[in-house]
Amino acid sequence: MASSASLSSPLHFRNPNPRPIFSPKPTKPTTLKPPTTVVKPLFALPPPAEVDSATIAAIGGGSVAALAAALSLSDPEKRRRLQAEEVGGGDKEVVKDYFNKSGFERWKKIYGETDDVNRVQRDIRLGHSKTVENVMKMLTDEGPLQGVSVCDAGCGTGCLAIPLAKEGAFVTAADISAAMVAEAEKQAKEQLQLSNGFSAGPVLPKFEVKDLESLDGKYDTVVCLDVLIHYPQSKADGMIAHLASLAENRLLISFAPKTLYYDVLKRIGELFPGPSKATRAYLHAEADVERALKKVGWRIRKRGLTTTQFYFSRLVEAVPAK
Repeated sequence: MASSASLSSPLHFRNPNPRPIFSPKPTKPTTLKPPTTVVKPLFALPPPAEVDSATIAAIGGGSVAALAAALSLSDPEKRRRLQAEEVGGGDKEVVKDYFNKSGFERWKKIYGETDDVNRVQRDIRLGHSKTVENVMKMLTDEGPLQGVSVCDAGCGTGCLAIPLAKEGAFVTAADISAAMVAEAEKQAKEQLQLSNGFSAGPVLPKFEVKDLESLDGKYDTVVCLDVLIHYPQSKADGMIAHLASLAENRLLISFAPKTLYYDVLKRIGELFPGPSKATRAYLHAEADVERALKKVGWRIRKRGLTTTQFYFSRLVEAVPAK
């Protein structure tokens, strides 16, 4: 992800007060009933700060009434509205501004190999790398990628574009953030032993500064990882249709799944504002994504799920319906 609403996330918070945030407690507290299976915290761009055990205990053992009252007092939309006014636009402009500035520095570290990351960022790095591995496996299961054209829509710092090029694919990599694209191109030149024109070898991806809407051309395969989180479902439908129109044989998309449990976790996360909460995070029901694909004549052939402690992402591979 890559970065982007573009073209390339965890409920995790820091409580500076070591005491529980909900007080006083009811005489007979009603605890939030845990799910029957162990569920990981949601992957949601971008990473918030860390949370301590007292905060977790307070959320886990506080009353539903206290939780609802606290949720009603938070105003994340006001924070985002003010930021949108600062950059002079809506969601897309906010995302572009974020990933060209503070967001770029944060995600460059997460996607990189530096040790200068906290435990949440390290966990997200692990989760994202697993998603990339899953994508590469899905693609190579069909055979070698030598000479296959691939569009990496939302390339971020090149985490997917570079491995694709190493496998011999002809890659077009785009992102809404000029800073991300510049970093991706820099990394590609450093990591790829490019062909000298006389022997076969990796071809440097074609890097472009573009949002998803501006992508054009035709490709054997289109991949869009962790980008739909910047699009509400009403716009995501059109974006899925657009990406499908660019692909001839395969379309791979990853997204943060929408369930009641994750919706609640996301809302709780917005109680803890921070510099990394600059952009909206939209969750998507898998059924809605599948419906959008069917509407344009595509079907889901493979499904995958990547989970770590702070990263949760659904991956689907779609092909033209026959």
